[in-house]
Amino acid sequence: MAQNKTTYTEASVENFIKTADDPQKQMDSIALIKLMATATGEPAKMFGPSIIGFGQYHYKYASGHEGNAPLLGFSPRKSAISLYVYSGGDEQRHLVDQLGKFKIGKACIYIKRLSDINIDILKQLMCETIQFIENTYTRIKE
Repeated sequence: MAQNKTTYTEASVENFIKTADDPQKQMDSIALIKLMATATGEPAKMFGPSIIGFGQYHYKYASGHEGNAPLLGFSPRKSAISLYVYSGGDEQRHLVDQLGKFKIGKACIYIKRLSDINIDILKQLMCETIQFIENTYTRIKE
């Protein structure tokens, strides 16, 4: 089975944030770093070329596919900020319903700006995501 190609790198998070296409995304990125570092107790690190990740866990699916991924993460992409804070489970639906203005994918939430969502709900969603991961997979402590 092929291994995940995306891993943590030594690239500068600060330099990556400076490449964001608008000042608001840069400010939102700085705020998200503080929120996610507090939630995970882990520093921000680049996960691949475009995701800012916090902490790490090892997953293995029934299909045999396995790899490591951040506990939480985000990416200030051109069209939206991708928040990797959602396990996709029904147990988080009550929080997602209260989050604010966003679009949702299978395992991430897309927002235009941080002010579009309820930060307190985002904090709860991050905590529930971490709890889900720790109950389901193996958290890697560095």
